[in-house]
Amino acid sequence: MFTEQQFKAAHSKVKTGADFPGYIQEIKSLGLIRYEYWVSDGTTIYYGENSHEVKSVAKYQPLTIATVSSAATLRHNIAIHQKGETDFLTFCGQAADAGVEKWVIDTEKMLCTYYDLQGNEMVAEPIPQGEY
Repeated sequence: MFTEQQFKAAHSKVKTGADFPGYIQEIKSLGLIRYEYWVSDGTTIYYGENSHEVKSVAKYQPLTIATVSSAATLRHNIAIHQKGETDFLTFCGQAADAGVEKWVIDTEKMLCTYYDLQGNEMVAEPIPQGEY
């Protein structure tokens, strides 16, 4: 069974969005099936096999999530983050401004899906797979 400390150690290697696929491969190898990242404060809930679940504490001061979401703005913010032009906290602020309540990483489908406050899917992106 995985621990939050294992995920923190893996995440510490992520410097930009370009490092994200390798991070996902590493945490998947720990037995992670999916996780939910709550943009408002950085709380993360990790789900594994046999109903194993680990919930982190808030990581930063609360952000206000825009009540009107914009998938186009989110796509732009994702693109620049993946190029390494923003750090993680900046991306979280931009996601909040675009109306993202949470994103869900599914390591079985290798998909990252962003949801607004109403639970509507805004953007679903495949997570690149390869040798890292």
